[in-house]
Amino acid sequence: MSTTTSRSTVHSTFVVERSFDVPVARVWEAFADPVQKHEWFGTSDDWTTVEDTDDFRVGGTAVSEGEFHGGPVSRYVATYTDLVEAQRIVLTYDMWLDGAHISTSLATYELAADGETRTSLRYTEQGAHLDGLDDPAGREEGMRGIFDTLAAYLAG
Repeated sequence: MSTTTSRSTVHSTFVVERSFDVPVARVWEAFADPVQKHEWFGTSDDWTTVEDTDDFRVGGTAVSEGEFHGGPVSRYVATYTDLVEAQRIVLTYDMWLDGAHISTSLATYELAADGETRTSLRYTEQGAHLDGLDDPAGREEGMRGIFDTLAAYLAG
């Protein structure tokens, strides 16, 4: 007896803009240094890390897998496709939840100096959310939360 899975794709695009009270070089460093990135990207007291790697170069991959306490296992796998130092990061990434592939996205981070001591970040994500397993609004909310964590990290 076979099981039929309902297949669907929801496409979405969203933009998040943030300012940080540190120079561009400092924000870039928080992305480029895997030790620093681990401190703010996808970590919290409710998260148990299973795998965390980051090869920050064109063609390199980043993997973040872990479990929310009492909840599902989340797996993020990204490939860096374009890096322009202190200006731009472009990557594609896939998300899995408890082993089910839930989305594929193209993400672009654009950094710009805002005076000598501030940085403007513009994040654009274009996603394919699969089979009703992922919610575009929830993804945008999650990215806003990640940028809140980055802001707190940069503030010390």
